[in-house]
Amino acid sequence: MALFPIHHPLVFIFGILGNLISFMVYLAPLPTFYQIYKRKSTEGFQSVPYVVALFSAMLWIYYAFLNTDASLLITINSVGCVIETSYIVMFLVYAPKKARIQTAKLVFLMNICGFGSILLLTLLLAKGANRVRILGWVCLVFSLSVFVAPLCIMRQVIRTKSVEYMPFLLSFFLTLSAVMWFFYGLMLKDFYIAGPNILGFVFGVVQMVIYLIYKKGKKVLENEKLPELSEQIIDVVKLNTMVCGEVNLANQQHSNEGHATTEKQGLEVIVAL
Repeated sequence: MALFPIHHPLVFIFGILGNLISFMVYLAPLPTFYQIYKRKSTEGFQSVPYVVALFSAMLWIYYAFLNTDASLLITINSVGCVIETSYIVMFLVYAPKKARIQTAKLVFLMNICGFGSILLLTLLLAKGANRVRILGWVCLVFSLSVFVAPLCIMRQVIRTKSVEYMPFLLSFFLTLSAVMWFFYGLMLKDFYIAGPNILGFVFGVVQMVIYLIYKKGKKVLENEKLPELSEQIIDVVKLNTMVCGEVNLANQQHSNEGHATTEKQGLEVIVAL
């Protein structure tokens, strides 16, 4: 079988578009890490979104190797693994000792123990189509949990009547990415790929509508603290991107550095599958 399923033109087209859009989403945190590099400190930023995004990319690569028709998932998620690993390494270089230890523990538990357990259990206890089916459900549940994570950000926008921490362009590209991967999965007749992106599309549209409603709202006051990242982690680690990002770093300089930056990072976990 060829690496790319060119015998299905629409599959190839949607897969390539999904790769391109998801690549841009993966690059969204670059301004954040440029800021970290300049200041030689991670300040209030958290490593959780990048560790979760790496775990998601690893899962989808494994799934794509088992389901050979979904080979275009391998390309973008391989790139994603490299990018997210680079983010994590840079975070470890500039983070304080406590944050480095926490990040190392999280990587060990999720990306080594967690992924290793899934790999071994599916290889030893399942065969053929059953193995693909089990892994597909794991990927689907993880992706659904990631898409649900930004709910706390939307709640914060409604509460403060400010879109300061929900950039419109990021929401737009995440929605567009969900559309591309939905049609990619649909053309492959792969429910595990298409299914979670329905929810991703719905939440993306809701985010953009909320943005348009509150775009002329007030700026969040400096002493108005945003919810702790743990609220987002609860949603994510109920398990599971490719989300996703702090694109507008200028906001970080005018808000509570310890809490506001973590709120924006909730979007970064949503990755491109």
